[in-house]
Amino acid sequence: MDPNAPHAAPTTSSEVVIRSVGLTKVFKDFWGRPKARAVNNVDFEVRRGEVFGLLGPNGSGKSTTIKMILGLLYPTKGAISVFGESPRDVRTKARIGYLPEESYLYRFLNPGETLDFFGNLFQLDARERQRRSEQLIEMVGLNQARTRTVGEFSKGMQRRIGLAQALINDPDLIILDEPTAGLDPIGCHEIKQLILTLARRGKTVILSSHLLADVEDVCDRVVIYYGGRIQAQGTLKELLAEPDEVQITAPNLPRETLDQVLKILRKEGGDRVRLDTPTRNLESYFLGVVERARAAAETSGATSGHQVAEFIAGQAEASSSQPERVLDRLARPTAPTAAPVEVQQPAAPVDQARLESLSRKTEPTAPAAPAAPEASKPVDLSMANDKLSGLLGKKA
Repeated sequence: MDPNAPHAAPTTSSEVVIRSVGLTKVFKDFWGRPKARAVNNVDFEVRRGEVFGLLGPNGSGKSTTIKMILGLLYPTKGAISVFGESPRDVRTKARIGYLPEESYLYRFLNPGETLDFFGNLFQLDARERQRRSEQLIEMVGLNQARTRTVGEFSKGMQRRIGLAQALINDPDLIILDEPTAGLDPIGCHEIKQLILTLARRGKTVILSSHLLADVEDVCDRVVIYYGGRIQAQGTLKELLAEPDEVQITAPNLPRETLDQVLKILRKEGGDRVRLDTPTRNLESYFLGVVERARAAAETSGATSGHQVAEFIAGQAEASSSQPERVLDRLARPTAPTAAPVEVQQPAAPVDQARLESLSRKTEPTAPAAPAAPEASKPVDLSMANDKLSGLLGKKA
C-alpha cells in the first residue's frame, strides 16, 4: 500500500463518533478572570471509518480540543460527545487509544514491561497481555531492542513503543498527536500505512500533525484552526483543488508530437502552459534505496514491522496455513454494541471446613519467657577490690 498513491474512497459510515457543538474553552487566572480563549465556538463531526485531521499553528487550539475529546478538560460552553456519551464516561474511555505528543513512559521499563503495564490498566489477563505485547513489539519493529529500557531509546523508538501502547486495548477511536515526530522515513511510511488500513477496517483516526505532507497522504477531511476558531474545513479534494487549471499526463512522446501538442495548448492557454517531467517524491526514492540495502546488510536499530498484531480481531486459528497479516487483524473493526454490562463473576466455592479451621481460635503457644534475672544479691566489694588491685599490680 503506497500512501503517496491517490487516497482510496472513504469508507466512512453515517455513525457519528464525535460531535462538537459550540465547543468553547476559556482558561482563567487565579482570580477567575478570563486569560485565554483557547477554543472558541467550534462545530464539527467525525464519523466512523474516517481519518480526520486537526491542523493549525502552535497555540491555535488543537491540543485543547483533543483534551476535551479525552475528557481531561471540561468545556466552558457548548457540548461534545464521543460514541454518543460524555467523554468522561469510563466505558467511552475504554474504546479510545491515545498517543500524546510527548511519550510519557516509565524510563526503567523495557518494551514488554511497558505494554504489560498499560494492558493491566484495561484489565487484560496476564496471558492476553503477553500475547498482545509480543505482537505489538514485532509490529513496531522493536524486537531487537526488547531488553533495553525505554529511557535508553531515541525519540523515534519511544514513538514506536508509544504507538504500541495506544493500540493495546483494541480501540475503536485512535487519537494520534504528532505520531511521526522523530521517526525515520521508514517509520513514517509504516505509520501512514497503518492509519490507512485502520480506516479501511472501520476504525476512526484523529490525526494532529504539523507535517502537512503526512496529513495530505492519509486524511479524508481536515479542519484548520487559527485563534481557537475553525477557519476552514472539508475534504482534501475540496480544499486543494485548483478549479481554473487542468493537468494532463502522457507517456514519453516523440519531440515532434510534443511540439505539436504544446503549440495547440499554448494557442488557447498562452504562457501558462508548461511542459515538465514528472518526478517521484523523496520518500518513495528513500524507501526504495533502503529496501535494496536491507537484502545485503543488517542493522541493530529499529526495523520495519513486517506484520501487525493479530490480537484485536480475536479470530486467529493455529491451524491456518496462511496466517492473516497482523496489520489487517489489528485494524478490523469491532461491531458496535450496546453499552457493556459489568457481570460479577461467581465466587469460587468456599471450603467451609477449612474456613472454620482457619478462623477457630487456638491457644497460642506461649513464647519462651526470657530467663528471669537472678535475685539481686549483695555485692561483695572486697572481691572486686582484690581483682582490681591485681590488675593494677598492687597487693590486696
